[in-house]
Amino acid sequence: MTPFGQKIRQLRKDKGINQKQMAADLGVSPAYLSALEHGHRGAPTWAMVQRVISYFHLIWDDAEEIEQLARQSHPKITIDTSGLSAEAVTLVNQLARKVRGLSHVRIAELSQLLKKKEDG
Repeated sequence: MTPFGQKIRQLRKDKGINQKQMAADLGVSPAYLSALEHGHRGAPTWAMVQRVISYFHLIWDDAEEIEQLARQSHPKITIDTSGLSAEAVTLVNQLARKVRGLSHVRIAELSQLLKKKEDG
């Protein structure tokens, strides 16, 4: 599941809207909406993000959050390691191989470590 998919699923459930109804209201198939929620499709288009924002009547910070989550919701990514150190390339490859086996706690720890480095 992607961050965007998780959020729209939460919004949909909070409003008591089923997937079939939301898909019809947005003009997409239920299969597409399901795939988007579960991370089996690429990141949503800008237009789709705007339709979701409008659909849930989101404004300001909530709308910005949806846009940010969409940008972070590429289920398949490619990392260009050319020009990086051997250690960095090794790290990227280790993460690619092992990310599925990491616990939620470990993922949160690694995310927090990276965020500290970004802010820092």
